[in-house]
Amino acid sequence: MTTPVLFIHGLWLHASSWDPWTDLFRANGYDPQAPGWPGDGETVEASRANPEAIGDHGIDDVVAHFAAIIEQLPSAPILIGHSFGGMIAQKLLGHDRARAAIAIDAAQIKGVLPVPLSALRATLPVFKNPANVHRAVSLTPEQFRFAFANTVSEQESDELHARWTIPAPGKPLFEAATANFNPHSPAKVATENQNRGPLLLIASGKDHTVPESVTRSTLKQYRHSEAVTDILTFPEKAHSLTIDSGWREVADTCLTWLKEHSL
Repeated sequence: MTTPVLFIHGLWLHASSWDPWTDLFRANGYDPQAPGWPGDGETVEASRANPEAIGDHGIDDVVAHFAAIIEQLPSAPILIGHSFGGMIAQKLLGHDRARAAIAIDAAQIKGVLPVPLSALRATLPVFKNPANVHRAVSLTPEQFRFAFANTVSEQESDELHARWTIPAPGKPLFEAATANFNPHSPAKVATENQNRGPLLLIASGKDHTVPESVTRSTLKQYRHSEAVTDILTFPEKAHSLTIDSGWREVADTCLTWLKEHSL
């Protein structure tokens, strides 16, 4: 039976931004799919045209959405998530809903401290207005360049922004920001699970939105589990590493790790 792979996008990117990855994983013998989040349109254009459908979905909504998709699969999938998708992948792995997970520049989970200044600046378009907790917010090309594409040319950054970006719900960011003050935070991950499948955390050395320090702090949250938890860093990459011109290096690294663990 072909192993299912679920790709989970993060804030501001449409699920179709995974298309090159799904093609590559299919060519390598997997059965991949990249569903959108609740409220996402089928296309980038449809998502931009209906931001009201995207707004006000929180972390628990997204977890439940993907858990329902997993229920329909013939076997437990491998999860590959970017940014908030990486947090969602960790939550589902912690709940034993997946055979393994790769979390790429994953949003901070409960327990991770502190929030770096660059991350605050990258998410300022959401936090500058408390009402955005119930809204979907878009990034300008300039905001996208700082938050995602600071290691590629301005031209490539603008092209990525035009091709893949959609409005993002503000609610998950507010939930993550208050996680350490809320004992029942949806950003809590079952990091102590001893029986879960392998997890790979990928960090980017020049990421403004999820700096490497956040990923390394995330790794420490798993210190009480003996389950496989690996970390890899791309020192010269930023938050756009899954969609920019260097995406193939990251994808090949993921495939290599999966094969090393016979997944």
